[in-house]
Amino acid sequence: MPDTDIDPAILAALQVLHEAPRAGAATPWSLAKIAKRAQLPMSVLRRVLTQLQSAGLADVAIDEAGHGHASLTQAGAELAAQVFPETD
Repeated sequence: MPDTDIDPAILAALQVLHEAPRAGAATPWSLAKIAKRAQLPMSVLRRVLTQLQSAGLADVAIDEAGHGHASLTQAGAELAAQVFPETD
């Protein structure tokens, strides 16, 4: 991962969300899949996704049972492409 002052949890989630379309994901990945791939506890992932959503970088949907999915917005995808150029 790039050497920056950004919270490592944010970078991990951003990288996983950036990789999802490249892995052939036709639909947004579930929060459980994102948490597993980013190696983040669900509570940390939800905090990070809330921050990314507030910044307009991610679309997040969570139902009443706590299940949900997330994907990058266009702005998020553009940022991720700059942060992780080697994965393009």
